[in-house]
Amino acid sequence: MNLLISRINTSGLITALLAGMGAAACITALSYIGELGHGLWLMAPFGATMVILFGLPASPLAQPRNIVLGHLLTTAVGLGCLTLFGVHGWSLGLAVGLAVMLMMLTDTLHPPAGANPLLAMLTGASWHFLVTPVAVGVFTIVLFGYGYHRWVSGKPWPQRWF
Repeated sequence: MNLLISRINTSGLITALLAGMGAAACITALSYIGELGHGLWLMAPFGATMVILFGLPASPLAQPRNIVLGHLLTTAVGLGCLTLFGVHGWSLGLAVGLAVMLMMLTDTLHPPAGANPLLAMLTGASWHFLVTPVAVGVFTIVLFGYGYHRWVSGKPWPQRWF
């Protein structure tokens, strides 16, 4: 434990604190916006997106293109597989495999989005799920991330838009 504590420097502590506050504020905002619109704007993969966006903003995986298209493409794959094949062990595997392949081919890798086909299929989501929470959520996350990095963290983000 002492070794762990000794590795934390003041700069690292401030960076971690700011990243944690940014992630908390973004998820809180999505939660409240969803309540106002009487809809769901949250899903578990968004929590993992917070780690990359606020903790590793220089990563190619944290760029708007990857966040937006990664989530949209993988959700569409999950919904397509659900519609065509239903939920089976093999169709879940197929959906995740196709989602990874599609993100790689389109240069939109975003690891948290790899969970979206499973989420869409296991919950029996409708195609509306692609709009809310996914599309509305990812655009809100990107706008929030832009403001956070511009006015709070001071880190250059994004490295590229699309």
